[in-house]
Amino acid sequence: QVQLVESGGGLVQAGGSLRLSCAASGRTFSEYAIGWFRQAPGKERAFVAAIGWSGGRTLYLASVKGRFTISRDNAKNTVYLQMNNLKPEDTAVYYCAADFRLLDYKLAQKGSYDYWGQGTQVTVSS
Repeated sequence: QVQLVESGGGLVQAGGSLRLSCAASGRTFSEYAIGWFRQAPGKERAFVAAIGWSGGRTLYLASVKGRFTISRDNAKNTVYLQMNNLKPEDTAVYYCAADFRLLDYKLAQKGSYDYWGQGTQVTVSS
């Protein structure tokens, strides 16, 4: 079992940056793939980025590639999402999710993750 806590959200102007953190409990954090998803009002929760547990493969939504960077620090049981050049359309509640030894080809699949955080609000003003 793992518990996830997101932090780092807030209000930022377009073009600004935020770094989200996903802190996890548990002793086997390095064996969990971590994904970031977001949900805007009236929309379904959607994939943003993910990092694999083995080899650290990363995957991004096309519209954030080159602006967002996902990374992990297994010693700190934390995954980060660095978000640069933020746009108003990035406004959403951001959730991190974890799954034990998730296969890389499932990283973008919301239904593959067993554990979810409570989310952190990101608001980008124009």
